[in-house]
Amino acid sequence: MSTQTEQSSIPAAQTQGSHHWIITVELPGRRSLTLSSTWTPPTGATRHDVFTAIKNHIAAEDPDMARANVVFFSLEPNQL
Repeated sequence: MSTQTEQSSIPAAQTQGSHHWIITVELPGRRSLTLSSTWTPPTGATRHDVFTAIKNHIAAEDPDMARANVVFFSLEPNQL
């Protein structure tokens, strides 16, 4: 009997940021977008700073979504 070792495609914790975020934005009746990632904010950054940076990133990548409504936002320490 042979066994196979499954390799995980999950990045090692040390390559991930200190925080995990998820955001959903919507242009009502037109389009919605959900994004998530990890990030290590600069020392002294606030939750609002991170929220603003993420919104600005979305706007830079997709100018139409700059005026989108935020339906959901979560920022949590990236640890169990």
